[in-house]
Amino acid sequence: MHPPRWIETGRGSHGLVFLHGVSGGALGASDLLPRITPSGWRGLAWDMPGYGSSAPIDPFDFDGLATALVALIDAAGFDRVALVGHSMGGMVALQTAAAFPNRVSGLVLACCTPAFGARGGPQQQAFLARRVGPLDDGASMRELAVELIPTMVGPGGDPQVVGDAVDVMAAIPPASYRSAMRAVVGFDQRAALGGLTMPALVLAGTHDKVSQPLVLQRMAERIPNACYRELDAGHLAPFEEPEAFAEAVQAFLAGLDSAPVTFVL
Repeated sequence: MHPPRWIETGRGSHGLVFLHGVSGGALGASDLLPRITPSGWRGLAWDMPGYGSSAPIDPFDFDGLATALVALIDAAGFDRVALVGHSMGGMVALQTAAAFPNRVSGLVLACCTPAFGARGGPQQQAFLARRVGPLDDGASMRELAVELIPTMVGPGGDPQVVGDAVDVMAAIPPASYRSAMRAVVGFDQRAALGGLTMPALVLAGTHDKVSQPLVLQRMAERIPNACYRELDAGHLAPFEEPEAFAEAVQAFLAGLDSAPVTFVL
């Protein structure tokens, strides 16, 4: 498989990969990536398959996304990396850690959930209607982004953060966005949580209405070597509070570097 496209920063023998959400992309992480990448590390941020310059995959599902991520890790020359996943990117990180545990040295799971419930359930269908329905009615990706992104930030969200996120989402091919949304509503890795042995940091946004803090706290309690922390932000926490997010991630990575299996925040 041809690996997905990525951007990177830094130099070193340790690697991390930032995995964006369903409305994101590598370009959206270009400012965040240097913040979260410690000295002596290489930080990578991918364009998920079908996003940016990365070729789509068929079928588009989490098994395929995990396989694509391993292809990226191989192409970048790493045996193991830390995965920093935001929203859907956290789901990809969970899938990869469960399927390829020997390739993952640590997990940062930000504003994500371990499962989305029954694919055909009423909540899932309502979610798809909100997230995809406007496209069915003729809206553009930009028009959809203008409607959705402001609902994802916490109180007093920075207009610049909102505007940047709208621009990133507007550039996503509609077909890829639809595929990603269909994959998200079928995701379920709850059964894998207790078997994850790598250190994990679970980060929630206190004001997140998409991935609510209680859900993330319960997820952290089920991962054997996980710790939990909240940021004063909404669903776009890494971009709303980049300094606090970077501080938490760098502290976690420093623990991996010095004592990979006993990190405590």
